[in-house]
Amino acid sequence: MVSRFEHPAGSYKKIFETCEELAEPIPATVTGRIPPFIKGSLLRLGPGLFEVGDEPFYHLFDGQALMHKFDFKNGQVTYFRKFVRTDAYVRAITEKRVVITEFGTFGYPDPCKNIFSRFFSYFKGVEVTDNCLVNVYPIGEDYYAVTETNYITKVDTDSLETLKKVDLCNYVNINGVTAHPHIEKDGTVYNIGNCMGKGASLAYNIVRTPPTQKDKSDPIEKSKVVVQFPSAERFKPSYVHSFGMSENYFVFVETPVKINLLKFLSAWSIRGSNYMDCFESNEAQGTLFHIAKKDPGEYIDLKFKGAAIGMFHHINTYEDQGFIVVDLCGWKGFEFVYNYLWLANLRANWEEVKKAAMMAPQPEVRRYVIPLDVHKEEQGKNLVSLPYTTATATMHADGTIWLEPEVLFSGPRQAFEFPQINYARYQGKNYTYAYALGLNHFIPDRICKLNVKTKETWVWQEPDSYPSEPLFVQTPDALDEDDGVLLTIVAAPGSQRPAYLLILNAKDLSEVARAEVDCGIPVTFHGMYKP
Repeated sequence: MVSRFEHPAGSYKKIFETCEELAEPIPATVTGRIPPFIKGSLLRLGPGLFEVGDEPFYHLFDGQALMHKFDFKNGQVTYFRKFVRTDAYVRAITEKRVVITEFGTFGYPDPCKNIFSRFFSYFKGVEVTDNCLVNVYPIGEDYYAVTETNYITKVDTDSLETLKKVDLCNYVNINGVTAHPHIEKDGTVYNIGNCMGKGASLAYNIVRTPPTQKDKSDPIEKSKVVVQFPSAERFKPSYVHSFGMSENYFVFVETPVKINLLKFLSAWSIRGSNYMDCFESNEAQGTLFHIAKKDPGEYIDLKFKGAAIGMFHHINTYEDQGFIVVDLCGWKGFEFVYNYLWLANLRANWEEVKKAAMMAPQPEVRRYVIPLDVHKEEQGKNLVSLPYTTATATMHADGTIWLEPEVLFSGPRQAFEFPQINYARYQGKNYTYAYALGLNHFIPDRICKLNVKTKETWVWQEPDSYPSEPLFVQTPDALDEDDGVLLTIVAAPGSQRPAYLLILNAKDLSEVARAEVDCGIPVTFHGMYKP
């Protein structure tokens, strides 16, 4: 599952370049045959504007949100894209400069940049970005483009028009939510975010938003906090990017990457600073694993702990014989991986890109197993009795339970990231296959499949081709878990047609079809298939 290619020509730099939106959908040239059950749209989000006038954005997560759509109809394919009309985008375009501060780029609310005006504008409060460049998902009958703040943006998935900005703070006690909700078959949405807990200390809330309401009212208005997880440090919540959910439990992994809230508030007021400046690592904490009952929500006060990892994406979480199995994409150590995702790093020449990745945390696909039945007296003994895993859980004298993972895949500087599964049928259940985007020193250059039971792997890869997160779509009457296709957008900057939608057979990653377009497509992060 390791990359077979080097990228000395540096054509990957193109996926971090500004592009224009389209006035109307353009036709794609199809090779192969689009499976007849693929009807509807593939929706993706990512950055599309990497500078405003002569002011650059500096970080991978700063570029302005561009929504992409491939439409499938009778074997024909069209491609369309539009910038989301967020406040961040509209104000930047209107004023021809960065106005709203992004993840790694400071924005000046007003151009008179002296310390007094900065000091006074601070008292009006920090303007939090609504740049929804990370994902899109349904709530009730609506669709929202999202990032990780309290703002989500309602979009029309047909015309790609921007409908409205929604502030989640108006409905629930949350400072922001992740771009990785869990969505149940009936449309119930669960998400997690930092919040103010009891006694002015930080905590993490899981929020439940119900499915479509009979009276057609907005489900967001009926959102409720179902359970709260405590924070290890009172004023420093951990950065949270996703969470695990099995049939009856939530799993929250509290990593050593912290948001220093005091730094966050003071830094913004006086200095020109950004979100990235406010992260720090607690080198002593390690990683804490929290579990809670789902319905009714109830925090289970057990201390599960492991060695320090960074973590963005859970793969799947399921219960088996009194254990919770937690599969995730980890990064070893306590350093924040986002430190390596500055655009200057990603646009560097190949040798420089490799050198930088040598210093970064190492990626690893890991399986942790959390025992639900814990007895104090079983000190020093491995509590995990599942026959198929080498993961362990050991009770220490101080009452903490130390977790050692089973490694499902490890390749130096070769990440199995942006993971996907057959979510419709296997989310929260014992499963076999995970699909992912392969990162080669942080450059996406292959599509991977992993059998989590046997560790067998498959790869799709072509030279100078840069795919995106693969989305699994099941064959209508599928019997097997991997009976379906993967959809991914591939940038091939050197080619006659510089980008295409690729459809792979999920069984063996062989090509089923591709639909090529006459324009380049920049990097996208997450998205969804809308039948």
